[in-house]
Amino acid sequence: MSKIRLYLDEDSRSQKLLQALQSRSVDVITVSEAAMLSRSDEDQLSWAFVNQRVIYSFNARDFYRIHTDWLEKGDSHAGIILGQQNYSAGEQMRRLLRLISAKSAEKMQNQIEFLSAWSEN
Repeated sequence: MSKIRLYLDEDSRSQKLLQALQSRSVDVITVSEAAMLSRSDEDQLSWAFVNQRVIYSFNARDFYRIHTDWLEKGDSHAGIILGQQNYSAGEQMRRLLRLISAKSAEKMQNQIEFLSAWSEN
């Protein structure tokens, strides 16, 4: 079982979060590093699938719609994690680390996880 590799989209990319995850040995890149700035959400999800990365975004409405549309058409994606902007970088990191330690990349295939479900409780 493979470890989740993250892809931070334009909404979620934060230098503090990126550094916090990297310092804890999480395989994570941003849209800037992937040369995918200003591309559509569908393009981002396609790129993430080809590169076997789970996308992390705050754009819940659009990514949930795309997820549903793709599954209805029989298309696949590597997984989507939806966060909230009101979490600090530290809180996002802790919740992402809990999720990454609990689920494999294979278990994330075609799945959506809400970061709000990954609190310490």
